[in-house]
Amino acid sequence: MIVEKIILGIDPGTTIMGFGIISVKKGKMEMVSIHELLLKKYPNHETKLKYIFDKTLALIDEFHPDEVALEAPFYGKNVQSMLKLGRAQGVAMAASLHRNIPITEYSPKKIKMAITGNGNASKEQVAGMLQSLLNLKEFPTKYLDASDGLAVAVCHHFNSGTIADTKSYTGWESFLKQNPNRLK
Repeated sequence: MIVEKIILGIDPGTTIMGFGIISVKKGKMEMVSIHELLLKKYPNHETKLKYIFDKTLALIDEFHPDEVALEAPFYGKNVQSMLKLGRAQGVAMAASLHRNIPITEYSPKKIKMAITGNGNASKEQVAGMLQSLLNLKEFPTKYLDASDGLAVAVCHHFNSGTIADTKSYTGWESFLKQNPNRLK
């Protein structure tokens, strides 16, 4: 029986890449770390990919996640952007697989649905719900890409069948009706 599960969530990107790490003990989630890679300063795409690989390995070596969850690239009109995003995701996958850690991908809609109950929720709504779900007094980063990485980890937990008591929400109104004590 697993006493604690560590999940590393990754939101791949070539400008900002978000990472979130949660610990799950007896079905209860706790944020361990949240981080973002600011990649604008690197001179070319190859250097960014190397940094993504190195940083992913460093996070794995520091936090020893049992599983890694990644946001799958969404389909866009700009082929070059999609190619770069896919490479960033592939490098993060390769780092995880290099350490023999199982990986799972989730679509952006599935992640938003798991966190907020709305597959079209904004990044701000996702961050707000994460703050509530993880009992954070304030959100520890200003970058929504980092909160997206945390959302991927939480989504993976919700989809792994380990949550103790499952509740269903159709949106913010539904959440507030079922949790009046969280309204401030």
